Amino acid sequence: MNLDDKIYIAGHNGLVGSAILRYLKKGGYTNLLKMSHQDLDLVNQEQVNHFFSKEKPDYVIIAAAKVGGILANNSYPANFIYENIMIQTNIINAAHKNNVKRLLFLGSSCIYPKLTEQPIKENKLLTGELESTNEPYAIAKIAGIKLCESFNRQYNTDFRSIMPTNLYGINDNFDQMNSHVIPSLIDRFHKAKINNKSNVTVWGTGNAVRDFLYVDDMAEAAIFVLSLDEKVYRSNTQPMSSHINIGTGVGVTIREVALTIKDVVGFSGELCFDSNMPDGMPKKISDIARLSDMGWRHTTNLTEGLKKTYDWYLRSFQSNQNL
Repeated sequence: MNLDDKIYIAGHNGLVGSAILRYLKKGGYTNLLKMSHQDLDLVNQEQVNHFFSKEKPDYVIIAAAKVGGILANNSYPANFIYENIMIQTNIINAAHKNNVKRLLFLGSSCIYPKLTEQPIKENKLLTGELESTNEPYAIAKIAGIKLCESFNRQYNTDFRSIMPTNLYGINDNFDQMNSHVIPSLIDRFHKAKINNKSNVTVWGTGNAVRDFLYVDDMAEAAIFVLSLDEKVYRSNTQPMSSHINIGTGVGVTIREVALTIKDVVGFSGELCFDSNMPDGMPKKISDIARLSDMGWRHTTNLTEGLKKTYDWYLRSFQSNQNL
């Protein structure tokens, strides 16, 4: 990509999109398209088509999505499958119609079967039953991958897909009803600390294993994949298995994550686990060999990333007492 190429970042205000925006700005890219939800409803096909025909972006990054943790996925399954399918379908189709040079679709590691072999290789997609708590979201993301692959096969487009593992970091969503595990625990531990609570309860047994990646590392990986020469990208993927896992390749239990956050926040009370609540997938670690072989590895370890996230949370907390 050239520094003056027009790059549209769908979802630039979210955790992932804002990290990609920061990375591109830091890299000297100057022609960045950003549209808030108030100005462009990505679920509305007519609005998306009008935007693309008017702006004619050279590159497109789909970081826009309806996201949330187990509670949100269980509470709003219809919203998760409908909105995500509409967002990605509208953007991908409009990108094709308007001759976008290259597109990057961001999915999620939840696309893989619940009880698949670990660490999870890309070829495990569609080989087993999905985790029920986030099945609608996963199905939407699988549809996005296959939509990109289908356009590539039929129209010779260059639409790429990456599957990040569990992400956290600056600009995360700390709302207890809709957040993922790390921001939820940071918020819970912090409020317990300032309110002198004696304990904090974590959903599940604490035994579930996850791969957590700091979002700024993910942004770097995303642009790495988007910038790959087309021959290099295609030689490292297959037409019907073109997605690339992004993660650390290192598993950590939710108990270990909770204890680390407890230490980072400085909460001195007791840590409890509610085994009546769901764990989600028992284990989910991404196999990152495909990306590593192309030359990219993460640089931020979990403790360092949690400290950066908590520092940002504190700054936000001081200016927004609703956190």
